Amino acid sequence: MNISSTGETPPPGCRHCRDSEPLPFAISMAFQPIIDASSSAIFAYESLVRGTDGSGAKSILDQVTQANRYKFDQSCRVKAVELAAKLALPTYLSINFLPNAVYQPAACIRATLDAAQRFNFPTNRIIFEFTENESMVDKQHLRGIVLEYQKLGFKTAIDDFGAGYSGLGLLAEFQPDIIKVDMELIRDIHQSRARCAIVEGIVGICRKLDITVIAEGIERVEEYLTLRSLGVNLFQGYLFARPGFETLPDVHWPGRETVC
Repeated sequence: MNISSTGETPPPGCRHCRDSEPLPFAISMAFQPIIDASSSAIFAYESLVRGTDGSGAKSILDQVTQANRYKFDQSCRVKAVELAAKLALPTYLSINFLPNAVYQPAACIRATLDAAQRFNFPTNRIIFEFTENESMVDKQHLRGIVLEYQKLGFKTAIDDFGAGYSGLGLLAEFQPDIIKVDMELIRDIHQSRARCAIVEGIVGICRKLDITVIAEGIERVEEYLTLRSLGVNLFQGYLFARPGFETLPDVHWPGRETVC
């Protein structure tokens, strides 16, 4: 698609692509595994933004402004693919993106496609996840992003599900491939009848809609075992591994030997 040939004024994201202004600060990535308890295997690694010295995400996110938001989103995608390829990541790669920084889905995905080709990373092993904590002004725009990414062979995920603006209303508009249940619903779930009922309901809805469920923020064995009993198979959290800066960390299974 040639955006400039439509005669319309290109959106800000298209101008940023064309002008290729560098991001005013440097970034790197850490990787945290998502484990599949049903097969004792690693399902994916989520890429998490870090400073080049390993400093936390907050130190980077505090420097993101409306002016550099688009470039930051694009740079994170490219850096995640670059490092995943360098580490020979053998699983899915989950990349966070900012829906409000995607102006035209087919155009804004170009840098990711180019990076995947340049670093020889398979696009069918990329998951794009967005958080529902980011207020969505236009649900139809978000729906368009998800459908475009799915059409291109990417998987899509809603992060922090159950903590944001739209909740189940998003699933009525469109269905991502994956939802990640927010850690606030997970914390101490083994001691909460209400949390158990809510998560069990989410799992049932997702099963009917062919959506995969990931429980994130797992810190205690009791949380893990309770979620397993509710039908959840995919997990992420400190119980299994902390993020590894520019590396793939070992995974610790409760009651088992360390698995690389």
